Amino acid sequence: MNVHVHRAKGTALKAESSAARTEGPSAIAVPAIHDLAKRLRFAPSQGRISLDDQRMMLMHVSSLGALRQELIESLGKETARGLITRIGYQAGARDAEMAKRLRSAASVMDHFLAGPQLVSLEGIVHCEPIALDIDVGSGRYFGDFALIDCAEAEAHLASYGVGDEPVCWMLVGYACGYTSTFMGRPILWREVECRGMGHDRCRVVGRPVEEWGEADRDDLRFLQIGDFVKWTAAPASSPNATQRLAARPAGGQENSFGMVGISSGFNTVCHMVKKVAPTEATVLFLGESGVGKEIFSHILHRLSKRANGPFIAVNCAAIPEQLAESELFGVEKGGFTGATVSRPGRFERAHGGTLFLDEIGTLSFTAQGKLLRALQEGEIERVGDTRVRKVDVRVIAATNVNLRDAVRDGSFREDLYFRLNVFPVRVPPLRERRDDIPLMMNWFMQRACKKHGKTITGFRERAVDALINYRWPGNVREMENMIERAVILADDGGALDLCHLLTAGEEVSAATFVVEKNGALRADDRLGEEDALQPSALPALADTEARMLRLALAEANGNLSLAARLLSISRPTLAYRLRKHKIAVE
Repeated sequence: MNVHVHRAKGTALKAESSAARTEGPSAIAVPAIHDLAKRLRFAPSQGRISLDDQRMMLMHVSSLGALRQELIESLGKETARGLITRIGYQAGARDAEMAKRLRSAASVMDHFLAGPQLVSLEGIVHCEPIALDIDVGSGRYFGDFALIDCAEAEAHLASYGVGDEPVCWMLVGYACGYTSTFMGRPILWREVECRGMGHDRCRVVGRPVEEWGEADRDDLRFLQIGDFVKWTAAPASSPNATQRLAARPAGGQENSFGMVGISSGFNTVCHMVKKVAPTEATVLFLGESGVGKEIFSHILHRLSKRANGPFIAVNCAAIPEQLAESELFGVEKGGFTGATVSRPGRFERAHGGTLFLDEIGTLSFTAQGKLLRALQEGEIERVGDTRVRKVDVRVIAATNVNLRDAVRDGSFREDLYFRLNVFPVRVPPLRERRDDIPLMMNWFMQRACKKHGKTITGFRERAVDALINYRWPGNVREMENMIERAVILADDGGALDLCHLLTAGEEVSAATFVVEKNGALRADDRLGEEDALQPSALPALADTEARMLRLALAEANGNLSLAARLLSISRPTLAYRLRKHKIAVE
């Protein structure tokens, strides 16, 4: 959606068609920042600060100055500037994806101005737009912003004083990352005024790369990063150039494993899998149910020398005790009553490949003994047969029980445990890698939307809080199912809220603080009893919808249009639902 905005003499701003253009500080109507401020959460008991689904941190400006000085003096000014600019670029690109979710229903102008407001909310600088010309469809862009009280310039001045070059490298990188991601084409920003050069304020100007002169494009050497390089290399008139933003997923991108995660626990598991995959060692995955042990076993097989061989998975808990031996090792015709034909077992079927034994702790003692021989000797006997068959199989096992405790209480063979425990890999539960939760939320939402043919704009802020603070006893599997259920329940084109997610008695509690309009922090009780999240008090969906409508009206001070935007629905839909629940508007 694109709008044309201009200021007529003696009149207010007026919306027309085609493109968004404003000139002069007084002509630009900057939207209220409160919708973004509500997404900033402080949870001191957990040591976490979050902006929507992104983890943040507070940092002393003096520490930023010390870091800049260390980089400049150890790496040189050119290298340090490139590094700091690229850090800003990454932050801007992430905020552009966030803005796409938070203001998806807003006008193009309000949607774009979320970026300058986010960087203000993050305490880096106050941005005042001087001129803007935006047309996403045609790829046209021009921006001119004043940067007031820039923390980066302050940090640089404290170390080096006034110089002859602009110093807001990270902010310029941020502007390039945010605007390029928003527009889907490379937008280059340059600082034309800077407090580091003695000006009263900093000021930046941005336009497409090809519209800058050759001398000005020299700044591109600091932006050799990701999509910006690819976009710059592609013809500006490419029909796909302005569609890149829509094609890119809003966070939660897969890594080289085909999985989603950034936490230290997740990366540790990935590192160990990469190390052991090329070997022939037996691997034992340990972890709670639902953490992804089978997925990691598939990845290990794919990375191994046996990738072209079969991958056979066996759920040992699903095999009746009396049939475990025949399932694993096969049976000859007449081997037992009902065995009318000979058939190979899982070991034979996995010959030349990988055999994955899930829930191995549930095997009977008899089956454990025969499994031990198969692992040690590399040979098996079918039930009812006297012939020994050689098998070439790599075994990967997994369990959600403590096998050491099982050995102590006599339910698991000690010799088999030590035979399996060649290379143990513990997959941590989701509650120990909360940094992965926002990525997984968006990833599972996208998958569910594609599967069920629905369009969901994202998550409401209190839904994000609930999912991050929930203990996830069912881990990744529980999250996937919960979000798929929520996508099914949510209206097409709307956002996921608590009434869509917490419908099966899940308990959520957290001590968090939110930012009020005056900038003060207050305790947030939206995850407490008022919103009835405890299983004993969870209301019916209809009651929850009525509560949401009342909360939205209260937040919007009775303004129906604003309340509809908060709920990501149209105004007529809001009016219909208010009538449906007999809610009067004052």
